[in-house]
Amino acid sequence: MPAERTATHTVPVAAARRRRLRADQARQLADLLRHQILAGGYPGGVLPLESSLAADYGAGRNTVRQALDLLRGEQLVERRPGVGTVVVCEKYPHGLDRLQGLAETLHEHGRVTNEVRNVGPVRAPAPVAGRLGLPEHADVLYIERLRRLNGLPLSLDLTYVPMDIGAELLGCDLENTDVFRLLEQLTGQPLGHAEITLEAVNADAHSAAVLQAPRGAAVLMLERLTHLRDGRPVDLEFIRFRGDRITMSGLLRRSL
Repeated sequence: MPAERTATHTVPVAAARRRRLRADQARQLADLLRHQILAGGYPGGVLPLESSLAADYGAGRNTVRQALDLLRGEQLVERRPGVGTVVVCEKYPHGLDRLQGLAETLHEHGRVTNEVRNVGPVRAPAPVAGRLGLPEHADVLYIERLRRLNGLPLSLDLTYVPMDIGAELLGCDLENTDVFRLLEQLTGQPLGHAEITLEAVNADAHSAAVLQAPRGAAVLMLERLTHLRDGRPVDLEFIRFRGDRITMSGLLRRSL
């Protein structure tokens, strides 16, 4: 009897393992295809036939189909009758190894414009004052901008700047100029370094509406504290990027 029970359970267990293995392989293949797509590896934006992908990557046809389904779920590709699988969403590269404003970073990909949704002095919340090295309850300039690339919503930026600099920013062209460039012009010195944190968060109702993204969709949250070359912190930002339109990259070197 024990032997019979073992034999009975062997078949569904083995089938589950095969499904799990195929799902693992599909995820691995999707990662490779995603890289090729974002790197412009498919001229014309059309992926090879499923049979060609299976041969190129040594995968089964079912695995290839599952991988493409994953990419369709990310709205990166779609299936078009008579054409095949095509790229439908372009992601723009945002470097993490250089301290640049968004317009500087993406200048090769089009025009960045800013919709200034809110700007004015506010009393700094304690964490903001602490990060900017200001006295408790000091005023700061608060700026909220919706940033678009070629007309498409890309990021929602919330920025805090010390008021001695922020007062001068009020008279500047915030709609067409990166804050970074304005800070350098107003202070007479270049920016030096920034501390960054990058994580995925769910879009709240306000952010989703402004970015025209589904409520609860994952967005990339970049928190950045930027310093002048002399070390003074002058810009604290909380930037929510649409994850389906941006990809973060950088060059890292190992320190010995």
